[in-house]
Amino acid sequence: MKEKNIKTLQDIESDIIEENNLDGYERIDNYNWDKIDKMVPLYKEILQHLGEDPQREGLLDTPKRVAKAMQFFTHGYSIDPKEILLSAMFKEDYRQMVVVKDIEIYSLCEHHMVPFFGKAHIAYIPNGQIVGLSKIARVADAFARRLQVQERLTKEIKDCIQDTLNPLGVAVVIEARHLCMAMRGVQKQNSVTTTSDFTGAFLRQNNTRQEFLKLIESNLH
Repeated sequence: MKEKNIKTLQDIESDIIEENNLDGYERIDNYNWDKIDKMVPLYKEILQHLGEDPQREGLLDTPKRVAKAMQFFTHGYSIDPKEILLSAMFKEDYRQMVVVKDIEIYSLCEHHMVPFFGKAHIAYIPNGQIVGLSKIARVADAFARRLQVQERLTKEIKDCIQDTLNPLGVAVVIEARHLCMAMRGVQKQNSVTTTSDFTGAFLRQNNTRQEFLKLIESNLH
């Protein structure tokens, strides 16, 4: 019979994972509690206006949860996407296309504050400077985690990369599903919106633009 103070191999593995974050997940609670405290009574009032009872058991902590969730959904306001790129720029004599595709994006439509989500495909042609690939994805996320419209999101990502890296060209394509169309309004659940924006070689040279589109075409609807 195993003594209580003796750990199994599974217990030891669990401790190691928890201590060293080996599962790749780390919970980070980074909230502005002053703002959350101000939002909580407002969400309580919203629940009342919806015809709910904020005091019933299932809703007691809902205003606080929603306030925290909304702060997380919009944390891009506290991030400078340009600084993300500047933190990992390197000199490199490479002048061919760099493509980062299938970047998951989640955002909130600024018209109804309901989600839209999908994928971004981003490419640039270096001009003496390259950037860490993960930073491209982080820039997309920083702009997405704000109240947005897909058209502006596409342009903001393009402009940030172009203005910061000064590459020979930038291409951005975003395809997304909008719950404001699926859950309300026309209620078309399967519609996909695609937006694109280009600079430099991608804008002036059709063969360069077509090469980019061919590289991502298997992902487009």
